[in-house]
Amino acid sequence: MIVLKSPDEIEKMRRAGAVVAGAHKMIAEAVKPGVTTIELDQIAAEYIASQGAKAAFLGYNGFPASICASVNEEVVHGIPGDRVLVEGDIVGVDIGSLLDGYYGDCAYTLRVGDVSDEANLLLDVTQRALVKGIEQAKPGNFLQDISHAVQQEVEASGLAVVRQLVGHGIGRKMHEDPQVPNYGKPGRGVMLQEGMVLAIEPMVNVGTIDVRVLDDEWTVVTKDGSLSAHFEHTVAIRSDGPDILTLQ
Repeated sequence: MIVLKSPDEIEKMRRAGAVVAGAHKMIAEAVKPGVTTIELDQIAAEYIASQGAKAAFLGYNGFPASICASVNEEVVHGIPGDRVLVEGDIVGVDIGSLLDGYYGDCAYTLRVGDVSDEANLLLDVTQRALVKGIEQAKPGNFLQDISHAVQQEVEASGLAVVRQLVGHGIGRKMHEDPQVPNYGKPGRGVMLQEGMVLAIEPMVNVGTIDVRVLDDEWTVVTKDGSLSAHFEHTVAIRSDGPDILTLQ
């Protein structure tokens, strides 16, 4: 069941989104060679707590950290630990917050120092795909108009959209209906309505679309070891178009 949000609820979600955006700003300033992913987790956890919010991922279905930190071939759900970031890495940082009963969710993939041309292309395309998807998030469009826009942008650059993982509705729960695939045909799926709030999140690989889960039962990696990137915003559908609730 899709739950439509009132203007007041959307403003509460914007406040949760602002906490996420603030945590991302601090992490972006901290990412550099020599930093461990658990240090990034601690930075985010302390900031979120300082804002009177809760780290939404900590304990979610047993997840053991406050953020997801996914490095290089890791697509999503990387568990922060003692891994040291080195020059040329890319790290996808996904952060969620819970504030006054509502969730915010946002991800960026960051460069660690200078990265390869391949990595630069991947990040640029994935971020553009997110923008293209968000542009379709308006009343009267269909869910897969978002999906198709993402897929078209990615595949035009010769990259691959992950199909086993999707975006989602969000509100009082972290994951609500509907699911938001990153591939599809325009004009299909539910019609978008004012008050829907979606976490739109392209996950894009340099190589194959295929992924697998590591033995930790969380970390998703590309099957061929190729680089992967992840960008995400929480977006409300308003009468005048998309309203991004997690902007920095």
